[in-house]
Amino acid sequence: MIRVLLADDHTIVRAGLKEILADTGDITVAGEAINGQEVLARIREHDYDVAVLDLSMPGRSGIELIRQVKGEKPRLRILVLSMHSEEQYAVRALKAGASGYLTKESAADQLVAAIRRIAAGGAYVSPETAERLALDANRATDAPPHTLLSDREFQVFQLLVNGRSVSEIAARLSLSVKTVSTHKTRIMQKMKLANPAELIRYALEHKLLD
Repeated sequence: MIRVLLADDHTIVRAGLKEILADTGDITVAGEAINGQEVLARIREHDYDVAVLDLSMPGRSGIELIRQVKGEKPRLRILVLSMHSEEQYAVRALKAGASGYLTKESAADQLVAAIRRIAAGGAYVSPETAERLALDANRATDAPPHTLLSDREFQVFQLLVNGRSVSEIAARLSLSVKTVSTHKTRIMQKMKLANPAELIRYALEHKLLD
């Protein structure tokens, strides 16, 4: 039996996922969590085969949560289930330690197969993401500028292009305003952009807006 931990802050989403898995016969939902703190508490209390994680839960979440879960439970397999398109987060999530990435739109059709493949030691990503991973080491020189950002810089970038102010980002990420301003400056430098309008235009062109 494949023991699954479901982590999503929306009750209706967890209910839908449990319904999808209810009749499989070989997969059981052995735990649930609504935020990053609960995810860490659950994995410390019990053993699971696969953790299905939403990237956008309150508190500790996203790439940072993936890294911490893998640090504490290296053998736990992680399937990211996100509202974000693969272009935004899939490669970063896999590099952080996830074994698969599904958008919520495709969950109804692919969730069971993804969990089974990951539990068996495989990976589950789209062919496009697999190709990007395979070519990543050979294309550093012509990689899109946003892929050169650190995980924290990319997180700040996402919030900036979605209209958050520096002070709002600082509060949300528990950082100082000065630190966020420094990240913003480095983002602009790395991406060779002159102003916030160019940043938003870039995000639109590369489908990086929520």
